[in-house]
Amino acid sequence: MNQELRDYVAEKSRELMNAPSCSREAREAAQAWLDAVGTDREEEQTKKYIAELEQDIVTVDGLAAFAESEAGIQVFGGEEAAKNVAAHAREIKAAGAKYCDCPACAAVEAILAKKEQML
Repeated sequence: MNQELRDYVAEKSRELMNAPSCSREAREAAQAWLDAVGTDREEEQTKKYIAELEQDIVTVDGLAAFAESEAGIQVFGGEEAAKNVAAHAREIKAAGAKYCDCPACAAVEAILAKKEQML
């Protein structure tokens, strides 16, 4: 991985870690990758990081389904807010989005777009 790509992924990783919607697992994977950059563990951690990100990114269909669930209603702060999130998911899907556009998912999508170059 060249330095320009490494810097880009590091920047997006920090954005991911700072996103309120970032899962604990993704935050830990990002930190493990950042800690491994420039070491003999970088390649191994890159593979683990990509695997975690692929598991954590939320599709727009997944976002809509979650928002319409009881758990989603609680997470989004009530039925009305959850309905708005589900409607938003459908809107961005209609516009061509594949993934949730929250800050965490946006950072993950940006990193995964560089996956082939990272490996």
